Amino acid sequence: MLGFNRITSDPAIMNGQPCIPGTRLTVRHVLDALATYPDRDQLRAEHPELEDEDVRQALGYTAASLDDKILELHEAS
Repeated sequence: MLGFNRITSDPAIMNGQPCIPGTRLTVRHVLDALATYPDRDQLRAEHPELEDEDVRQALGYTAASLDDKILELHEAS
């Protein structure tokens, strides 16, 4: 995945989970925080080390990580 310079993965940090560099915040934790604090001001108060670009890249990384599958729909008989 290209274009995610604010997401790193190192086996020695957080068991290799994708993280925001220089923090111990995983991408998963950022997404959980977004769900908990939909108001960005609340999110910033809880995690002042997060920058807007960190949040944007965490969302983009997650979207890029999901596998879009095309399923055939069969008509019911």
